[in-house]
Amino acid sequence: MIILQPVLEVQQCRGFALWPVAEAEPYGFLPLSGALSPAEVGTAVMSIAACNDWQPDDGRPPRPADPLGAFLHGLLTMDDLVASGGLRVTDTVHGTTLEPGCCNGIDERSDWAVVVDGSDWASFGHDPSPLAERLGERVRLTVDADQDDSPVIELPVTELRLLLSRAERDLADFMHLVGPWASRHVPDHAEATTAAVARALAAPAPIG
Repeated sequence: MIILQPVLEVQQCRGFALWPVAEAEPYGFLPLSGALSPAEVGTAVMSIAACNDWQPDDGRPPRPADPLGAFLHGLLTMDDLVASGGLRVTDTVHGTTLEPGCCNGIDERSDWAVVVDGSDWASFGHDPSPLAERLGERVRLTVDADQDDSPVIELPVTELRLLLSRAERDLADFMHLVGPWASRHVPDHAEATTAAVARALAAPAPIG
């Protein structure tokens, strides 16, 4: 069985006290879906905010003095947001997993269209260096293209296209959790935080 999930790289949670977060291994991956607990949503929002926690050097207002406003400042003021992670593909039969590499973002998942809708290849970060290649009506996923003996996962293009569509639904379902979570935990910044998370993930913001 092949499982494909949108995953977010988790930032350091230890000592974080601005809102409840779930314990998670730093720099591991958290699958995003509508099944997350409120604490896991908190971990996801914290990780996305931490990825963007810096002061833009473009004349924007200075970082606020209050801890919450200061932590959210980059997320809420920058135009170009990032969310480290990507798509994780697991072959449960053979025990093989392709994970996004360093410097890859969830918003870059549109690169997969080059493979499923064309005849080209796409890479997704480095250390490891995952690679997807179109081979006729099949796709070969190489876990680490920098290794000659890297494990691979192969599947039909039609199956991959279906899995990618499901991943988009997972992200949409996750976004439906973010709005209520933000209203409870960051009420003064709820709408802006929800919109910023959606932009960082290149996911549709929930309506209503």
